[in-house]
Amino acid sequence: MLTSVAVEPTLWPTSAVIDWRNVLQRLTTIPGRDQKLAQADSILRSRLNFQGTTMGFSTERNDALWWLMISPDSNAVRAVLSVMESPRWQPDISRMVRGALGRQQYGHWTTTVANAWGVLAMEKFSARFEATPVTGATQSAYAGQTTSSAWDGDKKENLQNFPWAEGRQDLTVTQQGTGKPWAMVRAQAAIPLKEPFSSGFKVARTVTAVEQARKGVWTRGDVARVRLELEAQSDMTWVVVDDPIPAGATILGSGLGGQSESLVQDEQQEGYVWKAFEERRFDGFIAYYRFVPKGKWTVEYTVRFNNPGLFQLPATHVEAMYAPEMLGEYPNRAVEVKAP
Repeated sequence: MLTSVAVEPTLWPTSAVIDWRNVLQRLTTIPGRDQKLAQADSILRSRLNFQGTTMGFSTERNDALWWLMISPDSNAVRAVLSVMESPRWQPDISRMVRGALGRQQYGHWTTTVANAWGVLAMEKFSARFEATPVTGATQSAYAGQTTSSAWDGDKKENLQNFPWAEGRQDLTVTQQGTGKPWAMVRAQAAIPLKEPFSSGFKVARTVTAVEQARKGVWTRGDVARVRLELEAQSDMTWVVVDDPIPAGATILGSGLGGQSESLVQDEQQEGYVWKAFEERRFDGFIAYYRFVPKGKWTVEYTVRFNNPGLFQLPATHVEAMYAPEMLGEYPNRAVEVKAP
């Protein structure tokens, strides 16, 4: 049945690679089956793109074969089902499941087919890895400090915090009771931001003059155009962009009296992003995006400087609201606004 098929999995969409892997997994008499299965695993693993707790594919743009009822979401949950029994994939299963769940919007995947496969994948995962209810308590120890969290009733999550310790230290997590709870470890530190930081998003910020009384010098009443060039390394839902402005400045374009409409006519918005809401606040510009695809997009806004002084600005920040480890930051220089 397969002799008429040109087996070139490196050229196939991800859905076909998963189908081919399933065929190889079930038909052990195919010549060179072990080598071909290892090749399919290698191709699938090379296409997986993990960013924190989210999972995508490097080929997602070409994987949305809607005429075949195939989507990147269905590929994600089918990949979990396909590799569930493979010993080579055991260290990655929990991360794949977490990443597949992170693709949901409003508590479900994007298509009916993806939801059907997703239910089967989650049920099989729970039956294999979560068959025993979690009871008792989980103890965590770090740098001489120990905390304990009891699993009572319907409690689904326990959060434990430790302050940073000097030097290298070990974190030990021990379960005392039935079941095996999952542990997610996150390290956070406040450090000075001296250069752009990218962990899922890239940010570049430029400021140009729209109206400037003295060239090269900002004075009260001048108007500037802020341009944010952003790039997402994978598709992501619910992304927020937060860009600060100097104290007392006004973001134009809200339609309030005294704001010139002509000054904001040349603002450019580029990219195939789904903006849900936009805030023009006294302390900064904030935009919320329902969906951001992999790739670049641009947003611009216009600001008028109303107060003289030297203003220190926090970093421009881009973050996935439900996957905060996916972020990007851009350090901002101090802005000096002089009196006319």
